[in-house]
Amino acid sequence: MVGRGLWACKPRFGKRGGRLGVLPWGCAAAAAGAVLLALLFVDLIETWVTSVGMMDAAEEPHAGVVIPPQSVPPTRPEEFLLMPSPLVCQRAKPFLITMVTSAPANRRARQAIRDTWGGEVEVRGLRVMTLFMVGVASDPGLAKLLVEEARERGDLVQGRFLDTYSNLTLKTLSMLGWARRFCPQAHFTAKVDDDVLFNPGALLRFLNKSRNPYEQGDLYLGRVHPHVAPDRDPGSKHYLPSGAYPPPVFPDYCSGTAYVLSRSALLKVSLAASASPLSTPLPPEDVFVGLSARAAGVRPSHCALFSGGPGVPYGRCCYQAMVSVHHVTPREMLHYWADVHTSQPCSWLSLRASLGFCKVRALLGSVLGLEQGL
Repeated sequence: MVGRGLWACKPRFGKRGGRLGVLPWGCAAAAAGAVLLALLFVDLIETWVTSVGMMDAAEEPHAGVVIPPQSVPPTRPEEFLLMPSPLVCQRAKPFLITMVTSAPANRRARQAIRDTWGGEVEVRGLRVMTLFMVGVASDPGLAKLLVEEARERGDLVQGRFLDTYSNLTLKTLSMLGWARRFCPQAHFTAKVDDDVLFNPGALLRFLNKSRNPYEQGDLYLGRVHPHVAPDRDPGSKHYLPSGAYPPPVFPDYCSGTAYVLSRSALLKVSLAASASPLSTPLPPEDVFVGLSARAAGVRPSHCALFSGGPGVPYGRCCYQAMVSVHHVTPREMLHYWADVHTSQPCSWLSLRASLGFCKVRALLGSVLGLEQGL
């Protein structure tokens, strides 16, 4: 039967040649319909494929340690050189707090975020808040500008560590500690890089569809990277010798460009991270969070609406659907956000088609070497 079905869709020519029969044209239409259907649901297909890969690579279930909130050691205010009022979350009562990791010199990026998605205080009827996490600037002039910016804007948290690429893991540890101690009201905490166009509305819409947003439980959500091997090249900035991490692959982890933790997951991951011995050199910060999540028994969840890397071509409807898009300049962020939010919301069909096209274009660009993909 299968052979007959396949034969039926082979091109057939009439006795006089040159024209396809009716049946092959019907098969072509069916194939086109299948492609269109796949395009409309490319994000669901991607999520399914990634989830299957994660399950295939899963080790035996890790029991983890349940950490009661009262046992979490407090984070002392003096560990932070700059920070808003300790009561900032108590007053604002945010449902979602977004902590943006930023370098001291990236003032334009921070301002672009304040002027776009970071300036929102209520989304879909829920309170949201955005703060910036920075380290210590080596340049005294830049350090002075940070103090002035903190006084003027009131949204900077500065940890007691030198702000360098190799200290990104320390920055994340500091960020988790601050959110754990000073923002217990938040149901969800998002970690976002300052070159990411983040969409709190799309995130809350996704959470509302996939689960009760008020539901308690562990959630570590983002673009999951499975089967990643440590970089053993001594010349690479991601170099991690076997002495620092012996296993051949990392546990599955969410891309550090943007990920979300529920309150319970934040407590568990933060405590596990604080208790973990820090190797030299440190693993990449997103890998470190993944290792801490694994130690705490918190598994990552993949969402195709997080880009997790560069190369998502701009499309108004596509960007309405995406939760995060990486490698966006301050100028692009202002332009894209204005275009997406000053126009009418896209229809369901337009949104699905645009999302599919931009993902396929990114994938083709990656395969052909024209641009890096998702």
